[in-house]
Amino acid sequence: MTRIIADISVSIDGYVTGPGAGPDNGLGDGGEALHTWAFSDDPDDRLVLSEGTARSGAVILGRRLFDIVDGPGGWDNEVGYGAGEVGRPPFVVVTSSPPESVRLTELDWTFVTTGLSDAVAAARERAGDLDVVLMGGGATIGSAIAAGLVDVLSLHVAPVVLGAGTPLFTGGPTRTLVQRSVTATSTATHVIYDVV
Repeated sequence: MTRIIADISVSIDGYVTGPGAGPDNGLGDGGEALHTWAFSDDPDDRLVLSEGTARSGAVILGRRLFDIVDGPGGWDNEVGYGAGEVGRPPFVVVTSSPPESVRLTELDWTFVTTGLSDAVAAARERAGDLDVVLMGGGATIGSAIAAGLVDVLSLHVAPVVLGAGTPLFTGGPTRTLVQRSVTATSTATHVIYDVV
C-alpha cells in the first residue's frame, strides 16, 4: 500500500531553513548544515538516503520550494532529489498558479492548483506500488500533517541551532507519533515516526 511519507531535514531548534531563505538563498543563512548528511560518506547516512529515494514513487513539493529547485542556482545533475541514487520520480507541485516556464524540463512535473489533498491524490496515482514522499517545504509538510494526510514522518535532525528561519511546525492540531526507528550518525539523527 502506498504511504505518504513527509521527509525533511530540520535543525535541533525546529527550522528547515536558516534565516534569509529565498530563491537566491534556498536554504537560508547557515542552512547548508541541515543537509550535510545527504553528502556524507558515512555508510549509515548513505543507507538512509538510498532507502529513502528508492521508495519514492512520486514526490510532492510546495511552490516556494519548486521556485528554488527550478531556479538558476537550483538542482542540476549533481544536486537534486536523489541525485546519483535512483531514477527520477515524477514531481507534483502544489501551487495556486503554475509557473510560466520550467528550467528542469527533463523532470516530470505536474502542477496541482486545487489544494494539497488533490496533490496527494495525484502523487498517489503516479507512485504506482511505491510511496509518495512529501519533501517540503516546511509549510507544506506542516499543513499535510495538520490535515491528516501523512502516514510517516521522517526527520533528519542536524546537529545545528539556526536560531531563526522557516519553522517546520507553526501550530495545528495535536498529532500522536509512534517512533519506529532512530539512526544516529555524526551528521544527523534520522528518526522515523508513524503518524497516528
